[in-house]
Amino acid sequence: MHTVWKGSISFGLVNIPVKLHAATENKDIKLRQLHKECHTPISYKKVCEGCNQEVKDEDIVKAYEYAKNKFVVLDPEELENLRKENEDKAVEIIDFVKLTEIDPIYFERTYFLSPDSTGGKAYALLRQTLEQSGKIGVAKIIIRSKEQLAIVRVYQNALVMETIHYPDEVRSVDDVPSIPSEQNIVPKELETALMLVDQLTTEFNPEKYTDDYRNALMELIEEKKATNTISTSDKRPVPDNVTDLMTALQASLEKTKKPTTRKRATKKKKNA
Repeated sequence: MHTVWKGSISFGLVNIPVKLHAATENKDIKLRQLHKECHTPISYKKVCEGCNQEVKDEDIVKAYEYAKNKFVVLDPEELENLRKENEDKAVEIIDFVKLTEIDPIYFERTYFLSPDSTGGKAYALLRQTLEQSGKIGVAKIIIRSKEQLAIVRVYQNALVMETIHYPDEVRSVDDVPSIPSEQNIVPKELETALMLVDQLTTEFNPEKYTDDYRNALMELIEEKKATNTISTSDKRPVPDNVTDLMTALQASLEKTKKPTTRKRATKKKKNA
């Protein structure tokens, strides 16, 4: 399993060397975009709006737009030093809270935590402590140059870290349009709705739910493959400088041609 971060987690004086692994994966089917006429894949170029020229990665810098078309340019060295300064620190569990106190709207992404070669006992200690206390740990961690608020909890026999949003990243409910105010619900309607909920209530079994659209899309793709309804593009992009090169060669060839007409005219004058 790929390691996305390596460091340590501490609570009190206990330090646990750990590795971070993505706990989930995106199963979306990625579709390529092709040119309708020849079915050649479409490519994208980074173009400068001011110069109207293609820009290479090494010629791109990062900046913060603090006002319309006004930027603060940040040097790569500055960003790297800032990242290292914070990333090298151990992840310290700041608080312990109950999982039920955090609304699911805050949760972002889940990672598995695995102990490093020397962290097995401390890892097991934290796992058992969280299990018996019924608490989760709140911590901070820097992943991919972004400081994340996170929680550490037990999932089956492993510790997991879940990144969560900061409060200012969660939009206010007051900004949601058209939310109805208190309505006069007829008691019979509420009673019927509660009966329906009761009839549909069951234990949560994640294996029961499947991505029907993704399965149907894959069936369609496999069907087209089986019936040879496929397209292969043999075309390769032609370098833009071919025409210019041929023009230059042709011009060079014309320049090196001997002026035969003038010589013949000169000879005729001499004979006269």
